[in-house]
Amino acid sequence: MAIGKNKICAVVAAPDARGMWKQLDAALRGGQKRRGSRPRGKTIELRLDWLKNDREIGLFLRLLARAKPHATLIATCRREAAGGKYRGSVAKQLVRMAEALRAGCRWYDLEIESIRECPAELLDVLLGDGKRLASAHFFQGVPRDLDRVVRELSATRSDAIKVAAQCNSLAEGLRVLRLARRKPNVVAVPMGDAVLPLRVLAGREGSALSYAPVKNSTAPGQLSLDEMENLYRADLLDRGTQVYGIIGDPVNHSLSPVVHNAAFRARRINAVYLPFLVWSLPDFLVAIEPLGIAGFSITLPHKQAILRHLDDCDPVAAAIGAVNTVAVRRGRLHGYNTDYIGVLRALEPRIRLRGSRVLIAGAGGAARAAAFALARAGSAVFICARRKERARELAKAVQGETVDWKDLKRTSFDVIVNATPVGMYPSIHESPLEAGDLNCRLVFDMIYRPRQTRLLRLAVRRGIESVPGIEMFIAQGIAQWEIWTGKRAPANVMRRVAIRALEDKA
Repeated sequence: MAIGKNKICAVVAAPDARGMWKQLDAALRGGQKRRGSRPRGKTIELRLDWLKNDREIGLFLRLLARAKPHATLIATCRREAAGGKYRGSVAKQLVRMAEALRAGCRWYDLEIESIRECPAELLDVLLGDGKRLASAHFFQGVPRDLDRVVRELSATRSDAIKVAAQCNSLAEGLRVLRLARRKPNVVAVPMGDAVLPLRVLAGREGSALSYAPVKNSTAPGQLSLDEMENLYRADLLDRGTQVYGIIGDPVNHSLSPVVHNAAFRARRINAVYLPFLVWSLPDFLVAIEPLGIAGFSITLPHKQAILRHLDDCDPVAAAIGAVNTVAVRRGRLHGYNTDYIGVLRALEPRIRLRGSRVLIAGAGGAARAAAFALARAGSAVFICARRKERARELAKAVQGETVDWKDLKRTSFDVIVNATPVGMYPSIHESPLEAGDLNCRLVFDMIYRPRQTRLLRLAVRRGIESVPGIEMFIAQGIAQWEIWTGKRAPANVMRRVAIRALEDKA
């Protein structure tokens, strides 16, 4: 039998009964933001071990018994020896589990460490009325012999088994997820920031549950219940769902998941867009086929390194020497650069680019896209960067010039473009340029979070027109989406959700 109707398992964890009750209420009401979805029975894990003492556990269970919430409830009271917070003995743990079953929990999660210490007959007597989820947790890494772990858990004759392991790569995460494809009622939990997308895809890959905290994270690499239900719609994903994403380091600041997932919903496309924290490009590239990834965005620091892994590259992107968009077609990687389009669409409505003097701060992938776009639009391009050799190379590639930082105060331009990451969230109080450097008519910051960077605020104080990076971000995102899908993007939807998300994060 399935553990619950909903594969997203909301995790309720708080130090006191009142806090637990508030989170339980929020879990029961969760998913209401999502329009057009059928209400489904909730699956909720109650982390009793998070309660600070046995008195609070008892108080919460009495509240639970009176309320009798309509949901599939899983009681967990994990001991410290297994990575939990409960300090009591195995005997006390079993008593708490029995109380939870009487209070309305249908399932209980019992870790293998406790099962090893208990005679099977005792478990049957105390907990025979409940369904058992036998679990094993590995917080130091993936064990070499996962098959042995599965065999031991299966030998307990439990109703379902769970394996959770800290993973430092997608390859390790996929090893854990594959356990769920072998037999029903297996919960596979890859833990860690590097495998966060696999939390969303776990149900699609066969895992009986995927955990999402209502408030307090209880394991590494978890996404909140709100994100799982409303942003990624993880409970609706299936083997036909196309997977897209953004790769980079860092990547948690990106608004791309908000924008692209809203566009997929608006066009009723069975697809999901996920953030991949990628330290190693080869690790991500090997995961493309098993995860069925159909396309991805690229941000720092991989925009140039990806070039050597492509099967085909758009001529403009090849000339720029940086790719921010890849479409996967029949296993082949095709590279594009939509930053180029974003720069032009952000600036052309505001200033005549042909004949303008434009200073670009930076010489990385974003700077290259801006330099090529502006040079081809007829602007005279000037490059200013800390790494002078790279600045000279870029200036030569676009038939431009370099400018030294110390000369900015006595040099004027029509436009200044920030193509460095300086000022990006969370370093919101930094600026690549000082107020005295802004001798221009317009300042464009390619950073979009925060919407008003310190650089743009300096420009406004000097009476200079400013263009936030969100304008470029939306334009390049629309171009990406259309490359991947071959359909017209819902531009108004993408703009609206991007601006709302920035306002919410302000």
